[in-house]
Order: sequence, then structure tokens, then C-alpha cells
Amino acid sequence: MSTLKSFFKDTIIYGIAAILPRAVNIFLVRLHTNVFGAESYAINTDYYVYAAYLNALLTYGLETAFFRFFSKEKEKGKVVSTSFLSLLITTLLFLIVALTNVEAITNMFGFEDILFVKILIWTVFFDTIVVIPFAYLRVTNKPIKFTSVKVLNILILALFNVLFLWVIPNGILSEGFLPKVLNFYEGGEPQVIYIFFSNVIASFLTFIILIPVLFKMKLELDPKILKKLLTYGLPIMVGSLAYVTNENVDKLFLGDLVGKKEMGIYAACYKLGVFMTLYIFAFRLGAEPFFFNHSKEVNAKQNYATILKWFTILGAIFMLVVVCFIDLFSSLLLGQKEYFEALSIVPIILLANLCLGIYNNLAIWYKLTDRTRYGMYISILGAIITIVFNLIMIPKMGFMASAWATLAAYGIMMLISYVMGRKYYPVPYDLKRIGGYLILSTGLCFISFQQGLRGNYYINTLLVLVFLSIIYISEKKQIKQLLKR
Repeated sequence: MSTLKSFFKDTIIYGIAAILPRAVNIFLVRLHTNVFGAESYAINTDYYVYAAYLNALLTYGLETAFFRFFSKEKEKGKVVSTSFLSLLITTLLFLIVALTNVEAITNMFGFEDILFVKILIWTVFFDTIVVIPFAYLRVTNKPIKFTSVKVLNILILALFNVLFLWVIPNGILSEGFLPKVLNFYEGGEPQVIYIFFSNVIASFLTFIILIPVLFKMKLELDPKILKKLLTYGLPIMVGSLAYVTNENVDKLFLGDLVGKKEMGIYAACYKLGVFMTLYIFAFRLGAEPFFFNHSKEVNAKQNYATILKWFTILGAIFMLVVVCFIDLFSSLLLGQKEYFEALSIVPIILLANLCLGIYNNLAIWYKLTDRTRYGMYISILGAIITIVFNLIMIPKMGFMASAWATLAAYGIMMLISYVMGRKYYPVPYDLKRIGGYLILSTGLCFISFQQGLRGNYYINTLLVLVFLSIIYISEKKQIKQLLKR
């Protein structure tokens, strides 16, 4: 139990690194939806879809491979330096090639302004070369330092968003250095490019902050370790690209098949699933190094089973709370009523993301047995489901098709991973309770979202309390053990 307490403690600290930045991002969504219409917001969505693909491609699974071999190899310093040098070399090559062919890339991505793509290239460059320094802080159990840098990054991002989209346009800062040098405004109206410009500033300053960590690394590239890292990591890369497809291709299809306005509305409402996304992200930050570092312990599998059960419990609570108070959250976070049109996707997206989180937990079987190619196959299957479902059903169902496609993809991936995991790395998961909590929470969400009950906070609060009471009664013994000092 002490091992689990340590895990949950670190996860809470990592949770700050996930929750605070996402909380600030939620604030930024409200700022963006107030400043831009749905069509302009769609440009922002396109931009970050391409950024997600480039990040997955340029890291080529090396972060997960780093965790695996840092815990496995005796010469850990060589794992650190080889991982960093590999990413540095490939990212520099990307920078040179991309800037040389920036006009062609702009046409390929469909942007009107070449400056969009230049900013994208530099942002991805800085974000990629800090992947290993951030991973090093996690694997060496420095969650506070990791969290501090992440929080500083998002605060810088938020500061420049507010400066460029609110302070300067409203004449609060009409004189001085920035308004004169950064003259991107036409007629006093803010442009979407300032969102991207804020991002590259934050990424660059984060790189500067992490330079002391870089100086601790010995620049030595070991060919044998590199081969192991690539063999393990490249299937992860393909899986990551498939994941990015699952998360983003629906938005691109919506823009092409039903229009940019609908795409922008869907993308904004999709971000209400951020509560589940940030929870999953926080959990992953603590879980990934933990799973590898503790894999040789006698009770490792039992710990993994307990972790998945509590992951599902907390995720089910988050899902229920968001659905029960969805009108309150949408008013606070989206603001403009034109975005409320797609609120019906939110319960489906929340459940889909919870299934994805469970899948990420189940994925230890192929990560710990060095069978990452199976994870690649499962992710590719999920991407195929997403693409086919969207192409067939969007003309018939609109943005609802995209939500159901996401749930179908992640649900099937979760089930396949569980079945295969039983064969290669059996873990005694408590399926009865995990499944029971998942079904109960989903059922209560369905009740809450019905006509007449939605917006009734008395009934919805009661539904949440009922679920919490059932959990406490069922898990009372373990809750008391975890809370003991």
C-alpha cells in the first residue's frame, strides 16, 4: 500500500501540471470564442491538428522508449544522452527542410498566410527538443520541478493571449514597444495569428528554462542503445499518429463535408471533454514512469489492478459531474450561444475519453513485454474505424457521427487490449467493480441529460451524491487504507 500511496502522491503533483494548464486553456477557450466567430475558430483548430501530427511524427515514440530503457539498462546516462541527441538531430533536420519548403507546406496545409506555417514549424521544433528533458525530470522523480516548468509555460501562453487579443485591441496598451513592433492588427481587429504567436513565445521560453537540464546530459550517442530505442519506439510513433487521427480527423472531415462553422462549433464543444482529458493526462504523467520502475516488484500486477480500478472510479465521477452540470460549464467556458448547438456530443466524448484512459492503463501489457507493435496494430484499427465511420455517417448525422465514431474507436481498442493482455501479461483486474462503476455512471449520465432533468441542479446533485455513496460503501476499506498516514 505504501507504493500505491507514493504513486497517488506523485500523481496529485503531476495533476497540477495537467490541471492548471488545462484550466488556463479553458479560460483561453472562452477568450477565443468571444473574440472569434466559429469560422475563425476553425482555423485555430486546423492549426493545432497539424501541430499534433508533427509532434507525434517528430518524437517517433522515443519518450515511451526512454522510460522503458532507462529502467532496464545499467548505463542510464547513455540512454538519456542517446535519446536527446537522436531527437535533436532529427528535429534540426526537420527545421531546415521545413523552412526551405515553407511555401509548399503552406499550400499543402491550406493556410492563406505563410507566417502561420513558419510559426508552426518553430513551435514544433522547440516543443520536440524539450521532450527528453521533461521525461528525465519525470523518471528521476522530480514532479515538483516538472510541474513548475509546465505551469510557467501555460502562464506565459495565457499572458500573451490576453495581451494580444484583449489588452492591445481594447486600447489598454496602445503605446509602447509591443504595439509598434507587432503590427498585425488591421482596423483594430485581433487576428487568429496571435494565438499561434503566443504559443511559439511560450515554447521558446520553456526551452530556455530547461537549458540547465540539458547541460547535465553528456552528449554521447550509443548506436546499440539507439537501435533498441528505435525498435521499441517506432511502433509507438505509428500508434501516436493513429491516436492523433482518432482525436482530430473528425474535425477535418467536418470542415470539408459540412462546413467550417459546424467544425468550429464541434471543436469548441469537444473541449468540454477537457475535464476528462486533463485527468487522463495527469494520471499518465505519474503512471508511465511508475509502471516501468515498479514492474519487477512482487506485487506489481496487483498494484496495476488497483490503479486501474481507482482510475475508472475517479474518471466515472468526473464524467458524471460534467454531464450533470453541463449547462453551467458551457455557459462559463463557451460563452457564445452559437457554440451550444453541439453540447449533445459532450457525454459521448467524455465516455470515449474514459475508455481511452482505461486503454492507456491496459497498455502496460505490450509496453512491459516489448510488444509495442501490437499497440500499433490496435491504434491503426481505431484510426480506420474513426475514418470510415466519419466518412459514411457525417453526411447523415453531422457532428454527432464524429462523437459516436470516437466512442466506437476507443471502446473497441479498450476491449481488444484487455483480451490480448490476458494472454501476454495477465493482470487480476476487478472487472465486476470496474464494469459496474462504468455502467452505473453512464446510466446516471443518461438520466441527467434527459429533457426536463437537464439544468435541474437539485436532481443532478442528488445523482452525483448517490454515485459517491455507492462508491464509498463499496470501497470503504481501501479508502481508509489509502488515507492512513
